[in-house]
Amino acid sequence: MKKTIKFLAVAALAVVLTACGSKDTAKKVDEKVGIDRPVKIGVVGTKSDTWNFVIKKLEKEGIKAELVEFTDYNQPNVALLAGDIDLNSFQHQNFLDHFNEDKKSNIVSIGKTQLAPLGIYSNKIKDVSELKEGDKIAIPDDVSNQARAIFLLQTAGLIKVDGKPGDPVTPKNIIENSKNLEIIPMDASQTARALDDVAASCINNGVATDAGYTPSKDSIFLEPVDENSIPYINIIAARPEDKDNEIFKKIVAAYQSDDTEEVIKKESKGSSIAAWK
Repeated sequence: MKKTIKFLAVAALAVVLTACGSKDTAKKVDEKVGIDRPVKIGVVGTKSDTWNFVIKKLEKEGIKAELVEFTDYNQPNVALLAGDIDLNSFQHQNFLDHFNEDKKSNIVSIGKTQLAPLGIYSNKIKDVSELKEGDKIAIPDDVSNQARAIFLLQTAGLIKVDGKPGDPVTPKNIIENSKNLEIIPMDASQTARALDDVAASCINNGVATDAGYTPSKDSIFLEPVDENSIPYINIIAARPEDKDNEIFKKIVAAYQSDDTEEVIKKESKGSSIAAWK
């Protein structure tokens, strides 16, 4: 019995020492992020020409970085908080604000990237005026993009909403819907896949390009760029303790450059604009 107790005590001590050693090692590696190991940047989707361009520029400065691809908007902020990635670049400020409020977290923006307009797409009609009584329209279901899509439908002249752009409105805030359109919230990653089942779909720029669409050419109505667009400027996000990391500042600077702007224009075929200017 005594031998068993002694063995368990030694084993427990070994676990504690191992854990402490692992923590110290992790801290040491983290201090050299970008030098001894790549900075892990979370993105949504598989088409990242702009970030790939930035990463190649960083290599010339001796900074290592790599993309970690996620399939939907629910994952990158969770991964950032867990320490699985170092930065992410997939969301606009409005989305981050709602995430922080909901999760009681404090992820911060460390730099603006681009403004990517939301669009209405369809496999069945060529213009929003062709929508018929009772047609179904898919929209993203997360708080910020759902509201953004509802205001887009208002801008397109399809509905009227009780609220102003930036408010967290839902279909319940629609006060006029002359065609009795059925608004169907769903995960943003599914809005493009739903096109065969609905008359039209409000699809985020990144999801649309990942599905093979060119927003400026293939959408039947594209979100205008004006003062109401400010909450929807995309950002690079970090944990608050990392906001002053010198390597991360260099990554932001590499992104916010004239040559990167040209890649944004080319990748989006003119649909997105550089938002740091």
